[in-house]
Amino acid sequence: MPFLRDFISWLSTKPLVTRPIARTGMRLGFARRFIAGETLEEALQTAAGLNAKGMLVIMNQLGENVTERREAEAAYESYHRILRDLADRKIDGNITIKPTQLGIDFSPDLCLELTLRLAADAASFQNFVEIDMEHSAVCGATVDLFEQVRSRHDNVGLAVQAYLRRTEDDIRRLRPLRPKIRLVKGAYLEPAEVAFPEKRQVDENYAKLMRILFTEGFVPAIATHDVAMLGLAKHLARENGRKPGDWEAQMLLGVRRDLQESLAREGYRVRVYVTFGTQWVPYFMRRLAERPANVAFVLRSLVQGK
Repeated sequence: MPFLRDFISWLSTKPLVTRPIARTGMRLGFARRFIAGETLEEALQTAAGLNAKGMLVIMNQLGENVTERREAEAAYESYHRILRDLADRKIDGNITIKPTQLGIDFSPDLCLELTLRLAADAASFQNFVEIDMEHSAVCGATVDLFEQVRSRHDNVGLAVQAYLRRTEDDIRRLRPLRPKIRLVKGAYLEPAEVAFPEKRQVDENYAKLMRILFTEGFVPAIATHDVAMLGLAKHLARENGRKPGDWEAQMLLGVRRDLQESLAREGYRVRVYVTFGTQWVPYFMRRLAERPANVAFVLRSLVQGK
């Protein structure tokens, strides 16, 4: 349903739509399907609960496209606090950052400085930092950022998006580093010259990129809820001598919890993407765009909550 997906992505830019969602999402509960809450404490409690079920977590404080240095530095401080609290509470999880949250839009140098500091902080806690891939306008800068940070710290990984036409070239560019790569399908609204427009094309590219990750020495993090893709990942792992702990499945909080738990019971590494914060609407709308069937759930909550 590409049209509906694109329409929801377009709606996410309209305050007439996003304001009532922001005002009622947490109160009515529908946002909590995908978001741990607005506070770090809520996210830590969620993370501890997932650990108790045998799953790892990856923590993200929602927010993007900052325009001032003080905002980027505040984001750094927040992530430092997450790393400290994960260590203090002995929660098995790492962090993932968005470059636009650390200022890459207006100062790539500042973003590099803050990301290097976070990588060093994470190393001091024996932890790991992943870098999210955002919209295509910052893809090149994000790959550059990753290369610069990875050259100084080995506890850093990168997300790449299978629906972008450029991603295979990006992966091959990073091959000498043999880094951890999180392979996602992609959820931003992009033109056809930049991203594959059809689901079939995205799926084909996802499978192709997965094969590269498993066969060419990367550390694969397969971020999908697609049972067929996870089946292929298991096959590629066996075929290439990868043990269950040599790669991981990553999934979103609140999506296919049954699948998350069954994979964990089978002995696979499962890492759940746990988000929190007050700026949750853009992330929430992207989740709706990925799975339009959830729109009915949201509309029902809005109507019943009035």
